[in-house]
Amino acid sequence: MSNSLRDQLLKAGLVNDKQAKQASKEVRKQEKQNRHGNAAAKDESKRAAQDAMAAKVERDRQLNLEKAKEAERKALAAQIKQLIGANRVSPGEDEIAYRFAHDNKVKTIYVSKAVHQSLVAGRLAIASLESRYEIVPLPVAEKIKQRDETRIVLLNQPDQAQDADDEYADYKIPDDLMW
Repeated sequence: MSNSLRDQLLKAGLVNDKQAKQASKEVRKQEKQNRHGNAAAKDESKRAAQDAMAAKVERDRQLNLEKAKEAERKALAAQIKQLIGANRVSPGEDEIAYRFAHDNKVKTIYVSKAVHQSLVAGRLAIASLESRYEIVPLPVAEKIKQRDETRIVLLNQPDQAQDADDEYADYKIPDDLMW
């Protein structure tokens, strides 16, 4: 209660001095609780703001990681494309059909006899670039394989060791065998 209202009530005889003091005490107590209650509400709002900020920082960090991975993937794809483009071997005169398996399908490219022998011997490899197949030298194929193994479609290992259990190990496969 304000002092002027308190004085007016005392003069009018509606309240006694004890009741006026009690009312003033209650008003002060209420104001004190409001101040402390607002502090608790402020603490709660600060905590909620901090939680929201922490969640935003985490989302931003995850988004940045995804962007970095995507940029790295694009950079590797560009490196592979550049390696294949700069080092591809011309298939020569399209004389011989060279067949190989890719994605559970038999694919065919036409190459010269020299390129065919190099593919069989493992000196050349076949790499996929977008929707086509390119022939690349063995060192380039190894570099591509380090970056993305799925791009190397065919890489014959030179002088592959024969299995001991292979019952046809004694029979030599002719180099000019076409399948």
